[in-house]
Amino acid sequence: MTSTTDFDTNIREAEAAVVDDADIDSLDLRLGADSLIWKFYGDSRGLLGFQRLAGTENCIEQLAQGVEDHSVIFSDFLGRARRSGPPIMRTVYSDSPHTWGHRVRDFHRDIKGTISDGSRYHALNPELFYWAHATFVDQVLFITDTFIRRLSYEEKVQIFEESKIWYQLYGVSARSQPQTYEEFREYWDSMLERFAPTRTITYATGYLRKGVPGPAWMPKPLWRIASTPLNAALHIVIVGTLPPQMREVCDLDWSARDQRRFDRFAGFMRRINPLINRLPITALYVPWAAQAWAREGIDPRPLHNG
Repeated sequence: MTSTTDFDTNIREAEAAVVDDADIDSLDLRLGADSLIWKFYGDSRGLLGFQRLAGTENCIEQLAQGVEDHSVIFSDFLGRARRSGPPIMRTVYSDSPHTWGHRVRDFHRDIKGTISDGSRYHALNPELFYWAHATFVDQVLFITDTFIRRLSYEEKVQIFEESKIWYQLYGVSARSQPQTYEEFREYWDSMLERFAPTRTITYATGYLRKGVPGPAWMPKPLWRIASTPLNAALHIVIVGTLPPQMREVCDLDWSARDQRRFDRFAGFMRRINPLINRLPITALYVPWAAQAWAREGIDPRPLHNG
């Protein structure tokens, strides 16, 4: 893994560092039904971590600037999410993981520009691309351990090791990738200290500070009354998933009382996991994952229940 100094230096190279497709294809890399990532990544409860995933990504200035410069986040926030998520899901769950991994990588070939200090960025610079991947690894670890069931240390190690295969499928240099789970935790903590109040993340979390905007047809005073319980629930459930560093840069209030409420909600979700696990696979998993389990002819519900 690169040191902090190496990260600061290398991310400013702003050059794509890709791996030859033939070299990747020859390895026959893929995740499968025996992996913990298959079991947990596509679980529908992962939607509870959408703000943690998208938010932590965009608290790093270079990535947030790339989103601002090259996407439609400010005009079509939900549309961007719908377009970005499925190709990454298919890299894990399709029967053509290399094809989809290369496609995700190639989406980013022309995403480059400059940040506030005048230095350049490139989405396929390994330090920046790995950070984006790391937020997905964190999502699997955090959401599973918080809302599904507690993971053992060995399972966390396994998920991290599987995430290295996942990253290889994209075909971007792994020079900045931590090599052990312990290194990943150190890397993650160091990245949290780099968080900044970027324009992208300030915009994306506006609904958590100002409340969810109401429908155009409803009078504003009525919506303020009707939305009070909704905004209170979102505050606990969504802000509760965010790292403290992100709450700080996004100016999101959080108290010890809020934390206790979040902990009770998370504990309730883990307790009802046996009941949720009885749902039809098409309800328990997002479509791309449900289709993959059906293709394999495997019922994932009895697997890896701890």
